[in-house]
Amino acid sequence: MATPTVRRLQLGNELRHARQKAGFEQHEAAKELDCAHSKISRLELGQGGITKGDLKLLLEFYGVDPADMQWMFELARTRSTRGRWTGYRAVFPEWFRMYVDLETDAESIRHAQTEIVPGLLQTEGYIRALDTKSIREDEESVDAGTLARQERQAILSKPQPPTLAFILSESCIRRQIGSAAVMRDQLEHLVKIAMQPNVDLQVMPFEAATPVGGISYDFTMLQIPVSGISSSLEFVYVECFDDARYLDAKDAVSQYDRLWSHLQAAALGPRESQDLIRSVGKQYS
Repeated sequence: MATPTVRRLQLGNELRHARQKAGFEQHEAAKELDCAHSKISRLELGQGGITKGDLKLLLEFYGVDPADMQWMFELARTRSTRGRWTGYRAVFPEWFRMYVDLETDAESIRHAQTEIVPGLLQTEGYIRALDTKSIREDEESVDAGTLARQERQAILSKPQPPTLAFILSESCIRRQIGSAAVMRDQLEHLVKIAMQPNVDLQVMPFEAATPVGGISYDFTMLQIPVSGISSSLEFVYVECFDDARYLDAKDAVSQYDRLWSHLQAAALGPRESQDLIRSVGKQYS
């Protein structure tokens, strides 16, 4: 079952598709529901819930086939998520929690990283060294951060794991985080992960022949499968120190898709990338 966040996003996507197919504007849907225009906007953005009665009114107004309504009602059902972000999971800031849900349900994840190894690929030693030297000052917080990140990594070993692709700047494998032993284990882990059939890992070398200014931007592209009328959900996640942006406009997604293709073409191939990682790893022996 999809996470609550993804269910809301999927329902919003379906409602928008159904409204547009029926030829109505948002203000017309709001009039039918006797609500503010902003409510329809929030629903279609996946930012609010809806009662079964209101949903039935909208779907009938849009002329949706009754056979397609039942699974939309299922999407709209409220399920308690109490405790989901308590305990060690509370280490995730609120603006990152939507990403964790999207990542959990994604069928495809593409990640470009400039300076450090991505969280999904970090070893426990690397996580602890990174957190100790960054914003976490007490051991309890470091433990929570480690557990939370390791829980995210469970998607790598689930029965049907997503397709994963990474483009890492050479800085990611040369910047020392923690001891030499930590770095050696981390680089060995990267090679091991890169050999999985569902993973493509490429390194952008310092001396790349093609101009690659785009590698200076960290971003993640996620594709989440959905059933029903609409196509898969696609998001670009862009993070800064204290906030993040979730882009789903077609133009924005297309721009990042082109950037990804450019970076992928300029980076070393998967085999050459593994050779470079092994070579750097030997420096920590």
